[in-house]
Amino acid sequence: MSLDPAELPETVHVERPRQREHGDWATNVALQLAKKAGVPPRAVAEAIVAQLEGTPGIARVDIAGPGFLNITLEAAAAGELARMIVEQGERYGRSEALAGEKVNLEFVSANPTGPLHIGGVRWAAVGDSLARLLTACGADVTREYYFNDHGAQIDRFARSLLARAHGREVPEDGYGGQYVEDIAAQVIADAIAAGEPDPRTLPDDEAQEVFRSRGVELMFAEIKQKLHQFRVDFDVFFHEDSVHESGAVERAVARLREAGHIFEQDGAVWLRSTDLGDDKDRVIIKSDGNAAYFAGDLAYYLDKRERGFDRAIIMLGADHHGYIGRMMAMCAAFGDEPGKNLEILIGQMVNLVKDGEPVRMSKRAGTIVTMDDLVDAVGVDAARYALARSSVDQSIDLDLDLLTRASNDNPVFYVQYAHARAAGVSRNASELGVRREDGFDPSLLDHETEAVLLGHLGELGRVVLQAATLREPHRVARYLEELAGAFHKWYDQRRVTPFGDEEVSDTHRTRLWLNDATRQVLANGLALLGVSAPERM
Repeated sequence: MSLDPAELPETVHVERPRQREHGDWATNVALQLAKKAGVPPRAVAEAIVAQLEGTPGIARVDIAGPGFLNITLEAAAAGELARMIVEQGERYGRSEALAGEKVNLEFVSANPTGPLHIGGVRWAAVGDSLARLLTACGADVTREYYFNDHGAQIDRFARSLLARAHGREVPEDGYGGQYVEDIAAQVIADAIAAGEPDPRTLPDDEAQEVFRSRGVELMFAEIKQKLHQFRVDFDVFFHEDSVHESGAVERAVARLREAGHIFEQDGAVWLRSTDLGDDKDRVIIKSDGNAAYFAGDLAYYLDKRERGFDRAIIMLGADHHGYIGRMMAMCAAFGDEPGKNLEILIGQMVNLVKDGEPVRMSKRAGTIVTMDDLVDAVGVDAARYALARSSVDQSIDLDLDLLTRASNDNPVFYVQYAHARAAGVSRNASELGVRREDGFDPSLLDHETEAVLLGHLGELGRVVLQAATLREPHRVARYLEELAGAFHKWYDQRRVTPFGDEEVSDTHRTRLWLNDATRQVLANGLALLGVSAPERM
C-alpha cells in the first residue's frame, strides 16, 4: 500500500478517548487514508500499527471498530508531561493559534442610567473570560464598552434626576430606585462645593442639562468602578455621541451610497438591507432629517473596521435577538463577511434564587437585581465562576445558598479547594524534605489514577483553543471540574509525603511534580475565568 504525499490529509485528528480503557490517545487517520489508498480502513490501521510498534514511549496500539487507533503510552512518556507543565508555568495551555487576529470585543455596554443589572453582569464575566481566552491563543484583543450617551433614555434619566431633586415623583417613563435620589443629591452637593448655583434654583431646562451631564458622569463612574472591582477593565470606552458629532454617520451613509445600497423614499434615507438577508429595509435618516438609531450602528461598525480590527464581536442580551438580521446585512453592505468580520453573541436571562425563591428586585435599584446584589451575596469569585460556567445560550438560575456553601456540590468551591489542597501538599512536602529538584522518574507514575490525571492535564491547551474559537468560556469551567475530580481521586490513593519512618524517595519527589503540575493547571484555568486560585481554604 502506498500513497502519494499530495494525497495525505492536511490534518490528522488525535484526541483523548472518553474512556480510559481506550488508551491515552485515539485517531481516525486510518479511515482518512483508506479511501484514497483503495483498501479497507482496517488494513490501513494494521499497517500503521506495524510502524508504531516498538516506537519509544508507546506501550501498545490497538485497533477498534472499522479502523480507529487507540494508543497507550508508557508511563515514563506520559509522566514527562508533569515536568513540562511545571517548567512552563503560567505559559502552559497558551498558544499562538490565533496570532495575527485583531479582535474588537464589545460587551456589557449598559446604558449609564442605572446600576448594572444581573444580565449585564453575566456579560461582564463571560466577555472578560472570552477576552482572556482569545489573548491566551495569541489574538490581539481590545475590550470595548459602547457608552450609550445619545438618545431618549438619557433624557428620561435627566428628567428623573430633576424630579427627585425637587422631591417629586419621577415621570411615568422615568427611572426609579434609591440610586436616582442618591445621584441627584450628589449632583447638587458637587455643584455647591464647586461654588456653582444649586441646580434646583435654575430654570428646569438649564437644571435638566446639569443633571444630564453630571448625573450620567456619576452613574458611569460608578459602573466603571463596580466593573473594576469585578476584575473587568476596558481598553476603550466609545461614546455613542461621537459618531453623530464627528460626521461619522454621514461618512458611513456616503460609503453605502457609493456601494449602491442606499435609496430614498418618503423623504427618508434607507438601507436596502433586504438584498442582504434582512427581513425588511431599514431607515437610516428619518424624514425629519434626524438620524435613526441604526445610523449610529452603521457608523460605529465602520469605525471599528477603519481602526484595523479584523473581527468585531458584539455581546447582546436576549431582547436583542431580532437585531441580528439588520446587523449582518450592515456587515455585508460594507463588503464584509457576516459571521467572520462581525459576530453577534446573544446571552439568555439570569435569575437569582435564595431559600428556594426568586430574588426579584434590588434594595437600591428597586426594580432590578444588580451586580452588587450578586457580589454582596456570594463574592466576586463565585459570581464570576457561576456566570461563566454555563453556555450563554441557556437561561440560568443561580442558587445563592449553594454558591456560599463550602461543599463539593458548589462547583467553584470544588475547583478552588483542589488548588488549595495541592498548595497544601506542596507546603507539607517542603517541610518534610521532599523537593522536586532532587529527583524525577516519570516511570513511577504508573497508577491508574495517575494516568487519568495526566490525561486531564494534557487537555488544557485543546480546551482553551476550543473555548476561544467557539466563544464558549464555560468549557474551561467544566474542564476544571473534571480535573479537580481526577486530582481528588489521585490524592486519596497516592501519598506525596513519606509516612512514619519512611525515607523520602524518588516516588515522593515524582508525585510532587505531578501535584505541582495539577496546581499550575488549576491556577491557569481559573485565571482564564478571572477567578482566584487560593493557597488555603
